[in-house]
Amino acid sequence: MAQQVIKNTRLTLMYETGLDEKGEPIFKGKSYSSIRMSVTPDQLHQAAVALSGLCAHVLSSIERTDNHDVF
Repeated sequence: MAQQVIKNTRLTLMYETGLDEKGEPIFKGKSYSSIRMSVTPDQLHQAAVALSGLCAHVLSSIERTDNHDVF
């Protein structure tokens, strides 16, 4: 049976940086790598909110990406 082992975790904060010529929102992301793999969703959310406080743009979403080795 195949198994998986988590390799690394990345946190991406998506910001709404303005509007395009059609009035649609423009989004830009900032990624942080080397996140502890054992971090809880609450801890990630607290860190994301704290980091977004340092930015002038509105935080739109918080994304966690886990990469795994499958063997």
